[in-house]
Amino acid sequence: MADPSSYRPKPGQIPDSPGVYKFRDEHGRVIYVGKAKSLRQRLASYFQDLAGLHPRTRTMVTTAAAVEWTVVSTEVEALQLEYTWIKEFDPRFNVKYRDDKSYPYLAVTLNEEFPRVQVMRGAKKKGVRYFGPYGHAWAIRETVDLMLRVFPVRTCSAGVFKRSAQIGRPCLLGYIGKCSAPCVERISAADHRELAEEFCDFMAGRTGAYLRRLERQMQEAAEEMEYERAARLRDDIGALKRAMEKSAVVLADATDADLIAVAEDELEAAVQIFHVRGGRVRGQRGWVTDKVEAVTTGDLVEHALQQLYGEEQGDAVPKEVLVPALPEPVEPVAQWLSHRRGSQVSLRIPQRGDKKDLMATVGRNAQQALALHKTKRASDLTTRSRALEEIAEALGLDSVPLRIECFDISHLQGDDVVASMVVFEDGLARKSEYRRFQIKGRVGDEQVWHGQGQDDVRSMHEVTARRFRRYLQEKQRSGEWTEEPAEDAPVEADGPMEPGAGRPVDEDGRPKRFAYPPQLVVVDGGAPQVAAARRALDELGIDDVAVCGLAKRLEEVWLPGEDDPVVLPRSSEGLYLLQRVRDEAHRFALRYQRTKRGKRLKASPLDAVAGLGDTRRQALLKHFGSLKKLRAATVDEICEVPGVGRKTAETVVAALAGAAPSAPAVNTATGEIIEDDGAPPAALSAERGQER
Repeated sequence: MADPSSYRPKPGQIPDSPGVYKFRDEHGRVIYVGKAKSLRQRLASYFQDLAGLHPRTRTMVTTAAAVEWTVVSTEVEALQLEYTWIKEFDPRFNVKYRDDKSYPYLAVTLNEEFPRVQVMRGAKKKGVRYFGPYGHAWAIRETVDLMLRVFPVRTCSAGVFKRSAQIGRPCLLGYIGKCSAPCVERISAADHRELAEEFCDFMAGRTGAYLRRLERQMQEAAEEMEYERAARLRDDIGALKRAMEKSAVVLADATDADLIAVAEDELEAAVQIFHVRGGRVRGQRGWVTDKVEAVTTGDLVEHALQQLYGEEQGDAVPKEVLVPALPEPVEPVAQWLSHRRGSQVSLRIPQRGDKKDLMATVGRNAQQALALHKTKRASDLTTRSRALEEIAEALGLDSVPLRIECFDISHLQGDDVVASMVVFEDGLARKSEYRRFQIKGRVGDEQVWHGQGQDDVRSMHEVTARRFRRYLQEKQRSGEWTEEPAEDAPVEADGPMEPGAGRPVDEDGRPKRFAYPPQLVVVDGGAPQVAAARRALDELGIDDVAVCGLAKRLEEVWLPGEDDPVVLPRSSEGLYLLQRVRDEAHRFALRYQRTKRGKRLKASPLDAVAGLGDTRRQALLKHFGSLKKLRAATVDEICEVPGVGRKTAETVVAALAGAAPSAPAVNTATGEIIEDDGAPPAALSAERGQER
């Protein structure tokens, strides 16, 4: 625990101007980002008597080891810079809202030649028009099904669209009138785009004019005694009205607004947002956050606005934003919203009428969301806390292992040996921290073994040593957290790589690899693997990291230097957590090993021929039928392939002559000898039975 006076800036050193400040811990990680109208006054408030600080603020300033700041011209710039740094560094003491689920949107891909209507989740894409979010995907599909009768826009995937164009027949929706079938040119690209834009206008709330136009066309058709056309228009109007009924009118003046409500207690807060367009609720979403700092309701609203509109532009920011409490000060936030929209945005608290009543409804939704979250999390937090306590007690640790790293080795009969490292923090998987390794048979510059045969023990020693050598390299730089390429640098994980997700950082606060040590290392295996990992740590002089192993056969926990394992009860939450960690490491390692082996099996001697691209390589294999027949061909025969000249043919012959033919493969399922053009899926499936 650091003393704030040890890094307190000298008197007069802090400027009395707007700016953004960062607190860093002893590892150089950014743990808190804030903004201030006056940096001098705000930072001085953190260095008062600890007894007068909020408990969470007190924890933050005692965790920090340094503070730095950046001066800006205006409070609006400070707001923007604060948002940018929070997104980049992910500070642990800042309020961070998290979605309890991935909300679906109704999306129209206007960036395509033939726009498509579909359900989308995740990050928004440029050139795509979004409506929502919705609570359930089925609600979107029901609405789309009703509207396709009037707006028969394409909904099929790229593959189905291409296939229909090739065969000259539309899909089923084209036959039943719910698609205008641009794939077979029943409608031009320009007319189809106009249809998609009308669909967007209707979804955006401009419904009255379109319904009146349809009613006028229906009356004209009836007067001209075109009764079938009039009946079809009547049914179209009914379908649109049913689609509109799914989102009831809540504001009679056709308002475009977002309503944000907050429900909070001492520890957590829930935010609910209703998106109202054209007076109708077009979408709803919610967030929950831990209150890791002393914040007011206005502060929570400000953070919600940053997350909600930080990546939005134009009409995605409505003309009116209604909130339960205004940020302090409110002017910079209102100016920032207006800048994002490109026109004036009203940020206010509703005082009376329909808007106040609707805000009360949003508030009740926020209260329900917070209560539901607490009901779910109470059991989850209790279970994870009990699991960590049981592990600490069973292994004789001084404190619970908040960060656990697990290593596993995977190979196929000694070939393609790889290793995985997975990370669990507070009992939850942190996939952004996962790493995978290719086993090289050496540690640093020292050749330890040649990687031949199945040797999990030496592989475990190598991967553990490599991981902690990198940790020591970062630690020994005395605060200089610059990244340098290393010979034993691992292959990156295939999990998501979120900026600043709990990892140490460089001098700019960006995430780093391997600089943050765990409290517990778990290896997949028994006493030999545990001894190898412990020996690697001892050789590096690391004595503050505990090591254990989990053997699969009897699920026994092995400790270094112990003749007998620790046996946890089968109903132990601690054992369940260790099993989840071990199984995740095994899954991650096996996935990488299969990928690596698949690339090796697909390799061909033709890959090494200089100047031979994919097109001519495929042409050669198609012409001769197999690599075996190509190897037996002469230069003149190879020259007969279109696009292959004599020089290239000579290079191919030389490359195939130098490459020794592989031994014939056998399909273990059927006993069939396989030609050397590749192993069938059955052979690969049989191999997987011998994977480790």
